[in-house]
Amino acid sequence: MRRLLPLLILLALAVPSAAGASPKQVVSFEAPRELLSFEDRNGTLNEIRDFGVTRVRQLVYWKSFAPRPKSKRKPRRFDGANPNSYPAHTWDRLDFLVNEAAARGITLHLNLTGPVPRWATKSKKDDVTRPNPTEFRRWATAVGRRYGAAVDTWSIWNEPNQPQFLKPQYSKGKPVSPGIYRKLYQQGVKGLKASAENKNDTFLLGETSPRGNSKVVFPLDFFRRMLCLNSKYKKTRKCGALDADGYAHHAYTTAKGPRFVPPDRRDVTLGVLSRLTVALDKAGKTKALPRGLPIYLTEFGIQSRPDRIQGVSFAKQAAYLAIAEHMAYVNPRVRSFSQYLMSDDPKRASALNPYAGFESGLRTNKGKKKPAYKAFRLPLAVEAYGPSDVLWGLVRQNRARTAVTIEADPPGKKKPRRLKTLSTTGTGVYALRVTHKKGQEYRVRWTSPAGKKYAGAWVRAY
Repeated sequence: MRRLLPLLILLALAVPSAAGASPKQVVSFEAPRELLSFEDRNGTLNEIRDFGVTRVRQLVYWKSFAPRPKSKRKPRRFDGANPNSYPAHTWDRLDFLVNEAAARGITLHLNLTGPVPRWATKSKKDDVTRPNPTEFRRWATAVGRRYGAAVDTWSIWNEPNQPQFLKPQYSKGKPVSPGIYRKLYQQGVKGLKASAENKNDTFLLGETSPRGNSKVVFPLDFFRRMLCLNSKYKKTRKCGALDADGYAHHAYTTAKGPRFVPPDRRDVTLGVLSRLTVALDKAGKTKALPRGLPIYLTEFGIQSRPDRIQGVSFAKQAAYLAIAEHMAYVNPRVRSFSQYLMSDDPKRASALNPYAGFESGLRTNKGKKKPAYKAFRLPLAVEAYGPSDVLWGLVRQNRARTAVTIEADPPGKKKPRRLKTLSTTGTGVYALRVTHKKGQEYRVRWTSPAGKKYAGAWVRAY
């Protein structure tokens, strides 16, 4: 339980001022298996739209589109910048996603990333080691020409500080992936802007994972070295500014919750997002990046059981998701929040850890809805501050004034009771402060303008 804060501070945490928070903050969704499935795509897009989500992020793996991706030799007379030079069938799934998303008013964020065709690497030994920036520019040009009219947000590479996407990460103990990524980013943006339809789009830098170790470059080390800055954020060599409209980051936390503070100050989880804000501001002062660059949380989720390492209970997953969205919403530098996975990854054939994938879905890997499904659709964040519970919620489906009803379920009572009906702000936000009672749970109910009734998940203060 947190120390009691003055009421004015509590209310500021709950309903931020227009000058502070992001009242129109975009929420994106990523469901790669379902959205690239001919059978599941349309139903999943309908679910996403029912959540009030209007943006989808999709990874576009270079290797999946390239001709002869396992060959050491680039195909003869192959024009990598021409989308018609690629096998026609490789575009099918992405074509359908682009068209069906547009039909529902859902915008697209495409992340161009590895693995890459073997012939496009320096050593020709695998599909992630030192990709050729020039070939990547040609690939980005092809994608930009095919989808430029339908896509308004782009980013280059997924988690470039992770060895499964980019190698090498270190050489003789020093990070080298930041320099490799810098060239890929520059050439990727250049390729995308080769199409006039993309020139005014949003281009995101980074897409970094939250924590580092001896194999994974720490996100803030990656950030500095990518910009040729030392530990004091001073230029280490002549290095021009990178052109970017925002910095994308995957601010995953641990089972300890959204406000977890990692001890290594080079890590950036959601609870210490200010570390990234400070870094961006320092980089802006050196003119390595545009000043005041916003943050895009392009991949995020709360892991649940049966993950034995990072997973929490279904109840905690539901509660933590809403708290995380609240934290993002009140941060004036955060331009977007996201949910990663509709359903958990399939179980893996590993006796040591069969759940080594992601269990951050709103459904189990068998398709059953978790409490997080309702919690994401109608988020209600509850946190205890001394003798008070502070509630914050958002009607994402209706970003306008509306009415919601808060129910409470005190321990020992036979049935829940109506606590209060209140009006939201003009952006669908509401807040409430109530007396904390150990074990008490809360739920929000809302009726849409069309008369459809929704109920959130039962959550309690953590």
